[in-house]
Amino acid sequence: MTADSGHAGGHVQVIPANEYRRERWRNQLGWTREIARGQLTDSGFQPDAGDAGGEWDWRLSIAEIERDAEFSAFPGIDRELVLLSGHGVRLRFDDGEVHELRPPHERLRFAGERVLTGELLDGPTHDFNLMWRRDRVEADLWHRPLVGPMVIFTEPRGLWAVHLLAGRATFDGAPELPPLAMGDTVLIRAGDTRLRHVLHGGGEALMIRLAPRAGG
Repeated sequence: MTADSGHAGGHVQVIPANEYRRERWRNQLGWTREIARGQLTDSGFQPDAGDAGGEWDWRLSIAEIERDAEFSAFPGIDRELVLLSGHGVRLRFDDGEVHELRPPHERLRFAGERVLTGELLDGPTHDFNLMWRRDRVEADLWHRPLVGPMVIFTEPRGLWAVHLLAGRATFDGAPELPPLAMGDTVLIRAGDTRLRHVLHGGGEALMIRLAPRAGG
């Protein structure tokens, strides 16, 4: 069950893996498990409340690539794809550029309007998919080991997401929040002030930082 906690003007939301929403790709050629999506407002990044339709400024999901297929087009969107499981996928762009994502967690950032086909190297893959509207949002993604405490500073109107690739983790000072298990995601949103959170655990994680683009 999704758990929430208000924290010094901010908000922490733990989203268990079993609550991700499975839906078709935009082009109907595959499936994705949506973790969260939402808007950038005057008060910061806000998740959509269970609304699968409409426009969004940011989105986190896990693509299930079960066969060779053309990717959906997302004009105005930048995206970063990270291999989570499987033996790899070849990204073949219409302009002739080719990249292979291989284990353990190779990744690639590219423009969402580029035409490309995903070609499986040896069986199905699951791939973490970060997308953001480039004229409004700045995004960074890191793959990090989680050993002991990790301090996360969230800037005003900013958002951090932590997707746990392996292990377990808990938050200091928030006993109402459940521990994170492998595959879970936590969203950490700040209001008007800079916030500090401490995540304890062992394993590895994807760390995502979203911030409003200057002038966006």
